[in-house]
Amino acid sequence: MIIKSSTSLRNDYNSISKLAHEKEKPVYITKNGEGDLVLMSIDAFEKREAIIDLKEKLLVAEEQRLNGDKTTSLDSAHQRIKERIDEKL
Repeated sequence: MIIKSSTSLRNDYNSISKLAHEKEKPVYITKNGEGDLVLMSIDAFEKREAIIDLKEKLLVAEEQRLNGDKTTSLDSAHQRIKERIDEKL
């Protein structure tokens, strides 16, 4: 965990920004010794959001499977995707 004070953020923004980009991890900002904010690069944020979105979709699909909804085998899905690609070419 990377922790920096709000004073550091105010006085040395560039180094904290560089740290967040290089480490690709959130930087926790404290105010008066208490947690206040979390700072992260846009790239790291977008990757995190994409992972969360994918996990949510996988959870929905798993719930549907457990509820008995119709499923498709991996081979069948792969074949359908290949056919659609071939149609576009």
